[in-house]
Amino acid sequence: MKNLKLRAARAEKDLTQAELAQLIGVTRQTIGAIEKGEYNPTIKLCIKICQALGKTLDELFWEEKR
Repeated sequence: MKNLKLRAARAEKDLTQAELAQLIGVTRQTIGAIEKGEYNPTIKLCIKICQALGKTLDELFWEEKR
């Protein structure tokens, strides 16, 4: 499942995938894979992403039931 919340939060901060990746110490490809739903990040990485974007884990990574 694509992570559109992450993509939107990144865009809100006017950051490219590469810029966010540099902030948290991963590759641009990692951020791209997370956004595409092709990579399931560790909780540690999720926390770093949340801190960089000023969001909570729930806001970026919690899947809402349909």
